[in-house]
Amino acid sequence: MERLVLSILVDNSAGVLSRVAGLFSRRGYNIDSLTVGETNDPTVSRMTVSARGEPATLAQIKKQLRKLEDVIEIFPLDDDHSVYRELVLIKVEADHSQRPDIVSIVNIFRAQIVDVAPNSLVVEVTGDQNKIHGILTMLDTFNITEIVRTGIAGIGRGLDDFDIEKMKAKKNRGVNKYG
Repeated sequence: MERLVLSILVDNSAGVLSRVAGLFSRRGYNIDSLTVGETNDPTVSRMTVSARGEPATLAQIKKQLRKLEDVIEIFPLDDDHSVYRELVLIKVEADHSQRPDIVSIVNIFRAQIVDVAPNSLVVEVTGDQNKIHGILTMLDTFNITEIVRTGIAGIGRGLDDFDIEKMKAKKNRGVNKYG
């Protein structure tokens, strides 16, 4: 199975997320990760969607997404030419004797402790999936009571011919840069 990460520019309007998620569920595709946020243009949102599947299935996902009226542009994000990050909050049970070991692990991974309670710590870590996996593996010897993950956010490296206004104009004319 291959992984597909797409950066999708969509109209920032009610129901868009539901339509994109509905497309996946109606066709039996699973979304591994989904993040959505407004861009520098308040009328446009960017979705980063990650899915796994056979090459033919992943190609079909892209084709079906292009058919959605709310989709302005789709950018495949490959590992070599993109930057991915994820935010994870990890609640770890910790008494006074365990805290120095947890703090040491947190420092190694350049993470932060964002909450301290009498019997637990909350660790915030941001990074690629290897970093996230690494800190979770190291903290696994402690009692992790909760994990909250944002999902992957991704962006292409370097400057490209990226202008939201031009893309919206192309969409309105029926032109799609990625065919």
